[in-house]
This record gives sequence, structure tokens and C-alpha cells, in this order.
Amino acid sequence: MSLVQRISAFLRSPRGQQLVDRGRRQLAKPENQRKLRQLAARLSSRRR
Repeated sequence: MSLVQRISAFLRSPRGQQLVDRGRRQLAKPENQRKLRQLAARLSSRRR
């Protein structure tokens, strides 16, 4: 079983679904969205 297949199987499992749901709830928070935008800006400026 390849790594991608194992990850896909995990994400379909109940525990994987719990983690996905928790991640979605965290991403819905404005402070986490702000942190991600700041990180993306830092990473994109580093490439130039």
C-alpha cells in the first residue's frame, strides 16, 4: 500500500474524519486565518 493510499484510508476512517472536522473548525476562526495569511505572505516573499 502506497503512502497516498494509506493517507486516503486514514482520512476515510472515523478518527480521520474527526481530525478533518477539527481542522475545519480551527480554520473557521478569524485569528487562525490571519496567521495563515501572514505565513503565506512570508513564504511568498521569501521566494522572490
